[in-house]
Amino acid sequence: MTYPIDLSGKTALITGASRGIGAATARHLATLGANVVLAARSADTVKAIAAEIGPQALGLGCDVADWHQAEAAVAQTQERFGSLDIVLNNAGLIDPIARIQDADPVAWGQVVDVNVKGAFHILRAAVPVMIAQQAGLVINVSSGAATSALEGWSHYCATKAALLSLTRTAHKELGPKGVNIIGLSPGTVATDMQRAIKSSGINPVSQLDWEAHIPADWVAQAVAWLTTDAARAYDGTDFSLKTDEGRKAVGLPLT
Repeated sequence: MTYPIDLSGKTALITGASRGIGAATARHLATLGANVVLAARSADTVKAIAAEIGPQALGLGCDVADWHQAEAAVAQTQERFGSLDIVLNNAGLIDPIARIQDADPVAWGQVVDVNVKGAFHILRAAVPVMIAQQAGLVINVSSGAATSALEGWSHYCATKAALLSLTRTAHKELGPKGVNIIGLSPGTVATDMQRAIKSSGINPVSQLDWEAHIPADWVAQAVAWLTTDAARAYDGTDFSLKTDEGRKAVGLPLT
């Protein structure tokens, strides 16, 4: 049985919040009482979404690949709401999809900058705040690609594997200080990323029908559930929505 989740008085910083999982999560956490900070490179878009949500929301332009911008986003979150309790490291890239022999090295490196360094930047900026509070939760959006090899996805598989290692290491270091780190592997989600994957025509994921993907709202509900005590058994690991166990815990329809 699931119980109502109350995030009143909590503040969440969500990266990649201009669309998809990030935007859906910001809206959902706000309905549960949280203050939400939406961060993305598309400053105008996140500011518009924040205006729709209301005074408990703040939109910030932020390129997480830039350490100074990540640090500033955390500082502005504290300045506006007085705390930082939840981080969703959701910003991520998969374009351009290409086999290794065709990959653009510069573009490959940009995926590393966002998917790995970006997550580290936000984590590094948030940790001092959370340690001072003796409480905090960082959720890294992971993928089955973290433990799989998929043709055309060398950049995505490698960066998600690195992110899983970051989750494990951060949990070992920060768990004893009251800061919980957990990964969320949602499976395939009906977002623009899946449209890019579909158009690539590379590997079996591109062959999936649109109806096979779960809605972003389901991931938002999973993020909310990960803030509860029941989720702490999964800290330091990737919690998966591809299993019946995971979906049942969140209260979602089973596979």
